[in-house]
Amino acid sequence: MKKLRKEDISQEVFDLYDDYAHNKLDRRQFIEKLSVYAVGGITVTSLLSFMMPDYETTAVVKQDDKRLDSKFVNYDSPKGGGNIRALLSKPKKSKGKLPGIVVVHENRGLNPYIEDVGRRAALEGFVTVAPDALTPLGGYPGNDDEGRTLQRKRDRNEMLEDFIAAYEYLRTHKDCTGKVGVVGFCFGGWISNMMAVKLPTLSAAVPYYGRQPADDLVSEINAPLMLQYAGLDKRVNEGWPAYEAALKENGKKYTAHFYPEVNHGFHNNTTPRYNEEAATLSWSRTIDFFKENLQ
Repeated sequence: MKKLRKEDISQEVFDLYDDYAHNKLDRRQFIEKLSVYAVGGITVTSLLSFMMPDYETTAVVKQDDKRLDSKFVNYDSPKGGGNIRALLSKPKKSKGKLPGIVVVHENRGLNPYIEDVGRRAALEGFVTVAPDALTPLGGYPGNDDEGRTLQRKRDRNEMLEDFIAAYEYLRTHKDCTGKVGVVGFCFGGWISNMMAVKLPTLSAAVPYYGRQPADDLVSEINAPLMLQYAGLDKRVNEGWPAYEAALKENGKKYTAHFYPEVNHGFHNNTTPRYNEEAATLSWSRTIDFFKENLQ
């Protein structure tokens, strides 16, 4: 069987995967449509395997990294899902309190990639909390397909309350200065935008390729925003012109970065949509933004 490389895959396959990952296609439909691209020694099985996330070999910061104190905790979300499980991480050698970051997962629960992002951010000098909005349904089930199915069973506004509660948990935590920002990816990008709307004391928000809030909510944003977008992400980017116009009209502080010729999910290093150059640059910008606004 031919060993696939990213350059062997047409953009149409990435677009199909995006539809599948965002519930526009079920698994059967996805596989049927993939068969069109199974040519020249490439099989449907190899295509399917290539597009799925690799959590075994991709962690940037391992679970047992000795530079970190990282553990699972639970906090109360009375307006959301009740008792929510989350990964709490901070650098071991920190002296005194640290600024905080809420890390918000995609539309499939707290998978290993988002746990890794929480640890990465902690190593930069923050205390981080990465909640699992699937906790009321038993938590992330161990694979993204089932995770997406579970997340569809929850109301997104109740999940928003879970992440707002995470902000309050972190803001008042003994190891936190009370200055807290949020970073989120995909669904988590929408959550990050909405936390900026709902939380007047939020210190900073970095939505990655997230849906935008309604125009009439933009006036409520107080936090500075850094918005990260993928150049090929037509689905999300179509909402940007109206969002930018509303941000300008309301005099909001924001910076938007578009990374050309990369797909939605480019920061996620577990799938072929990952783009190392864009991911590295965007993450550097994100950390610098938090250091500037959370001090």
